[in-house]
Amino acid sequence: MLKTACINPEIMRVLSLCGHGDKILISDGNYPLNSKTGNAEKVYLGLTSGVPTVTEVLKVISQTVNIEKAEVMIPDGKEPDIFSEFRQILSGMELSGLKRFDFYDECSKPDIRLAISTGEKRTFANILLTVNVA
Repeated sequence: MLKTACINPEIMRVLSLCGHGDKILISDGNYPLNSKTGNAEKVYLGLTSGVPTVTEVLKVISQTVNIEKAEVMIPDGKEPDIFSEFRQILSGMELSGLKRFDFYDECSKPDIRLAISTGEKRTFANILLTVNVA
């Protein structure tokens, strides 16, 4: 039996193939995963509305791989509350912000190895992680 934070076989398989600089997207249930993630391995975790949340998945991923950088999709106006949750889970790591279509472009690049869709219903609850060295 695995004794790590993540026990999902699809996710663990792709994480084991990730190297320094590869990227992982964790998206809300509204994100167009199929059309905006290029050739990334896609895992659809959404079970029902709101389950699991992006923050639940982020907690597990952050306990499974080292993270160098985190990027978010920024809206016009007020910062979404979930961004402070991201910072808390990532021990205060700064979040780099990209506008919606720039975020889509970034998530469609070849270095996106894994794209995980959740049941998250909060808007702008997408985070793009860059894998760090071990």
